[in-house]
Amino acid sequence: MKTKVVVTGMGVISPIGNTVEEFKQSLIAGKSGIGKITLFDTTGFDVTIAGEVKNFDPSQWIDKKDARKMARFTQFAVAAAAQALKQADLLEDCPADAGLGEGRQRIKGDPNKAGVVLGNGIGGFEIVTESFRKLFDNGPKRMLPLTVPLMINNEAAGNVSMVYGLQGPAYTQVTACASGADALGQALDLIRSGRCDVVISGGAEACVTAFAIGGFQMLKALSTKRCDTPEKASRPFDADRDGFILGEGAGILVLETEEHAKARGAAILAEFAGYGGSADAYHITAPDPSGVGGGTAMKYALADAGVKPEEVQYYNAHGTSTEINDATETKMLKYAFGDHAYKLKVSSTKSMTGHCVAGGGGLEAIACILAIREGFFPPTINLENPDPACDLDYVPNKVLYGTVNVAASGNLGFGGHNGVVVFKKYK
Repeated sequence: MKTKVVVTGMGVISPIGNTVEEFKQSLIAGKSGIGKITLFDTTGFDVTIAGEVKNFDPSQWIDKKDARKMARFTQFAVAAAAQALKQADLLEDCPADAGLGEGRQRIKGDPNKAGVVLGNGIGGFEIVTESFRKLFDNGPKRMLPLTVPLMINNEAAGNVSMVYGLQGPAYTQVTACASGADALGQALDLIRSGRCDVVISGGAEACVTAFAIGGFQMLKALSTKRCDTPEKASRPFDADRDGFILGEGAGILVLETEEHAKARGAAILAEFAGYGGSADAYHITAPDPSGVGGGTAMKYALADAGVKPEEVQYYNAHGTSTEINDATETKMLKYAFGDHAYKLKVSSTKSMTGHCVAGGGGLEAIACILAIREGFFPPTINLENPDPACDLDYVPNKVLYGTVNVAASGNLGFGGHNGVVVFKKYK
């Protein structure tokens, strides 16, 4: 029998709120977090909008000295982890001889059985940009001294482990836009294997930079039609969609064995029931148009969760607002769910947050858990002219309410990576 894994804490940094409660209320309201880019000068760019995190003050969650040694994506991850660990009631004050610093908190219990698995696609892009500028303008001796430790993908997981004294496995999953979902899947396996009692997992990304926007713009992947009305630009499954909107943020979950959570009297939010992964083996950016690759990951996830297709009420789609993705994902759902695909409530919360790359996997998993706990289906906003190729129920424009016992979320990454996670109402 598989070890039952449960969720006991959640944390959010996002374009539509920097707490789980703010995020939930924005989902219910159908609030867009897309706006004009403020993080860099967009002069000369065709794309001038993004889903930026607003009003983020790392000192609310992170020691100021520590924060100065973290890239933006790492700050997001540590801040969201702080929220999640607080909700899980897994923190205690450090004894003076713990070596973690004065006034710090550390994880309760055996630190060797507590791990971190975080997804990140791109790393500290703002650090890369700044150091390249200094290198090319003034030579190598003017580069940022912490260029390497700030920019590399693993530093979010590393910092979460250092800040909270987690001494179990700590590593980073890098599968582009599927990184967050795949990280959750790896965390699930760590707990089921018995190597960890607790794992902090999810995804974080902060790539609203000139370098990233310029690169995605050259790929013709980003929306350019609605830069004057940014709140209307992300429109998954709509016939007038013309590309995704880059976003940023972090969604972090505290995962535990049911036994560990119950032994310490934790409030259990949901069961993390299953994960499925696959590779399209098709193209460096486009999904397999047949839908079989992603659909296979969906089937694997349902089987791992012990769930029949007809038992799922809600699916949080990858739903990027690109022509190819949305039509292909519709095929994936039909391949995996059969006729039940037409009875599913399917929505893309990227219509509100933009595409937060690895951060999306964590945020969208949390959207599923909120749907289960609060009994609502988040809307797909801006769905005004449905694409005939996208003929499922995408919860257009307004929230719906109803019972959600099982919810799933899928993420598809450049390179053909597919990751799907399944959550159940805890019983």
